[in-house]
Amino acid sequence: MDLTLLRRRLSGDEINAMPLRHYEGPVHLIRVLEEWKQALPDLRADGVLGFDTETRPTFRKGRVNAPSLIQLATERAVYLIQLSWLPFGPYLAELLADPAIIKAGVGIRDDMRELTKLHAFEPAGLVDLGNVARAHKLSSQGLRTLAANFFGWRISKGSQCSNWSLMQLSQRQIAYAATDAWIGRLIFLRMRELGLVVRAAGSPVVLPAMPTPESGA
Repeated sequence: MDLTLLRRRLSGDEINAMPLRHYEGPVHLIRVLEEWKQALPDLRADGVLGFDTETRPTFRKGRVNAPSLIQLATERAVYLIQLSWLPFGPYLAELLADPAIIKAGVGIRDDMRELTKLHAFEPAGLVDLGNVARAHKLSSQGLRTLAANFFGWRISKGSQCSNWSLMQLSQRQIAYAATDAWIGRLIFLRMRELGLVVRAAGSPVVLPAMPTPESGA
C-alpha cells in the first residue's frame, strides 16, 4: 500500500459511503475471576492484543468516571471484562504490565493511566496506533478514520455514549465494544505488515518506524 494514499485525508462523505463492518466472531463476557483465568491461555498465546476501554459518560463539568469495560481482542475471540462485576486488580494488571504481549489501540496510554488509578501498576508493551500514524504523517489518526484508510470500512459510533457501567450490557453495546478491540488489532497487524512499526533490538516494545529521507517524508 502506497503511503501517499494512506496520507490522503478522507472526507466524511467518503467514509459514510464505505460498507459498515463489525466484529462477527466469538465474544466472551468476563465477570468473575474464574472466567478470567479461563481466558488467560488465549490472551497470553496470541502475542498481539487489540485493546480498548469504555467509560460511562458524565454530563457534569470536571467529573470523569472510571473505566467500566476493558476489551481485549485475540486472533480467535474478543474478551470483554466488565469492571462492574470484576473490579480491576492485580490479576488483570499483570497481563497489561507484560512487555512481551503487545497491546495496540488508539489513546492507549490515556486508558492505561485511568486504570492505574484503580490499581497501581506499570503498563508495558503498548502501541498507540495514533502515534504510529503521526510518525508517518498520516492524516487519519483515530480508530474509525484508520479503519477507513487501511481497510475501506466504516465502523459504527452508535453506542459510544451509552451507559457502560450497566451490569447487563445490550447486544448493541457488546458488538460495538468488541469491534473496537478487533479493528485495533487488525490495524496494528496491517501497520506491521507495511513496515510502519518495528521491534526495537533487544526490546519487546514495538515502536514507530520513522520515515527515512529516501521515502520522501
